[in-house]
Amino acid sequence: VVSAFGPKTSGRHNDGINIGAPKGTVIRAAENGEVVYTGSDLSGFGNLVLLRHDKGWMTAYGHVRDIKVKRGQVVNRGQTIATLGDSGNVETPQLHFEIRKGSTPHDPQRYLR
Repeated sequence: VVSAFGPKTSGRHNDGINIGAPKGTVIRAAENGEVVYTGSDLSGFGNLVLLRHDKGWMTAYGHVRDIKVKRGQVVNRGQTIATLGDSGNVETPQLHFEIRKGSTPHDPQRYLR
């Protein structure tokens, strides 16, 4: 983890975690869900995939290189959805990963094994 969840000394706040890994590393869906967004229109995230899960949960996967899914597609937990990159406002390859219930961000490290 190259950037943890929560407030930063710069006064900014990380609503997820950033995980450093080699460019091209496979990114897999954290849980079963539906792809509700793919693209690069949200400033700072670079290429981004958003998945909607049961009971109002969402996951976000930012700074990706190659998106392997399309909007409306149903994905299974563990399915490849993208490859890791350095798109957006980062200087090194990393995944920005968020978990939200509704609009409230939750620390992903509390949910990952």
